[in-house]
Order: sequence, then C-alpha cells, then structure tokens
Amino acid sequence: MADPTRRAVFERLGSGPKPVAEIARGMAVSRPAVSQHLKVLKAAGLVSDHPEGTRRIYTIDPQGLRALRDWLDRFWDEALENFRVEAEAKTEKDRS
Repeated sequence: MADPTRRAVFERLGSGPKPVAEIARGMAVSRPAVSQHLKVLKAAGLVSDHPEGTRRIYTIDPQGLRALRDWLDRFWDEALENFRVEAEAKTEKDRS
C-alpha cells in the first residue's frame, strides 16, 4: 500500500466491484500496469476477483482488509500504551 498507484487502484474499488478497464480509466498508467498492481493486492489478500464473461471483476476482500486493520490497530494500541506510560511517568516526576 506504500505505492501511490497501488493505493489509487485499491481506492477505486472502494465504490464497488470493477473490471480492470474501469479501474484503469483516467489513470496515468496502462491497463497492464493496473493488472500488475491488482495481482500484488490479490497476493496480499486485499482484493479478490471472479470471472464475468471474458472479464475479471475485482473487489476489496473484507477479510484481508480486516486483517490489515487488525495489524495496524496493534501498532496504534502499542503507541497509545507507550504514551500513557510516559505521561504517567512525567506526572510522577512532576509530583516529586
């Protein structure tokens, strides 16, 4: 998700399932490049696809997104806990 183009591809799926051509429309990269980004997102478990005629339709995979959210929340929880410990230590020091 660090790549801005990959993020843009992922964000375009936020409004619902789409084929590659629709995702790529208006982007500064080619359809094959969008397909490569989708391949990476699929390997990461963030998108899934299914055939619809001759096209593949991509959608955000809620389970993969949930796993990413849980992973990020773990870091946020740890950061908040570290902040709490530091704040309490400062308060104790100020009281002394």
